[in-house]
Amino acid sequence: MTSQSTDTQNLAAASGTFTLGGDLPVHRLGFGAMQLPGEGVWGPPADRDTALAVLRKAVEVGVTLIDTADSYGPYVSEELIREALHPYADDVVIATKAGLTRQGPGVWTPLGQPAYLRQEVEMSLRRLGLERIDLFQLHRIDPAYPVADQVGELKALQDEGKIRHIGLSEVSVADLKEAEQTAEIVSVQNLYNLANRQSEELLDHCTAHGIGFIPWFPLNTGKLSADSGPLAEIAKGHDASASQLALAWLLERSPVVLPIPGTKSVDHVVDNTAAASIELTEDEYDALEQAGRKAEEEAA
Repeated sequence: MTSQSTDTQNLAAASGTFTLGGDLPVHRLGFGAMQLPGEGVWGPPADRDTALAVLRKAVEVGVTLIDTADSYGPYVSEELIREALHPYADDVVIATKAGLTRQGPGVWTPLGQPAYLRQEVEMSLRRLGLERIDLFQLHRIDPAYPVADQVGELKALQDEGKIRHIGLSEVSVADLKEAEQTAEIVSVQNLYNLANRQSEELLDHCTAHGIGFIPWFPLNTGKLSADSGPLAEIAKGHDASASQLALAWLLERSPVVLPIPGTKSVDHVVDNTAAASIELTEDEYDALEQAGRKAEEEAA
């Protein structure tokens, strides 16, 4: 593991800065708050004090992008963020989402009815203690409603000053282009990691157009993390963990990538954020790239 300095302030700054929408800078290595609620992303955390400490530690080590959603709990994650961090530091960006409803642990059902999306924006503002949400993401495009209606409602809320920027989640390039007919989209959030590249085309598109790409589940490395695997071997040379190398690879993959590793552990927050300072050689990056593609092919 990378040794932890007694001074962990601003570890995230080493990941560099990305500016969302041309006016909202964030450190590229952020924090995902999905794991803070109970099992199945349902109900309160097993240890509320630790959950609050995790959020405070994330900001302490320089994280400025915290990603959550109304459906995490539901509502629990947003409530924890307010309790831990409000009033927010000037440079902290809280990104939240709506468009998935919850019927129980591990159950997620899309709902993109415009009136519902408006209600959830209003409720997220209240729960988070904000007058405007810096980044509001449509959690899923609901096929039951036109994309223009779903994104259009967010655009109306943006025009009212309740949303600063609009993002999408789990979309294709075609979905993104369709949404862009209605509003400017500054970020997308798709499943993407070293061993899962199904969103490669979307990432390349975002890179070309300066759109933030937020990979969720960034640490799903599977067999690559085995002691004899390439991830572990290269990690040894950096005195780092396999997870840290996976994050370093994501940061190297494209300047628009904004990884948001989540955890319930204060120590893991520090370890994950320390990945920002790892510099891969070209050969190391290529080795991880090839190993990841091989792992993806074997899993297919």
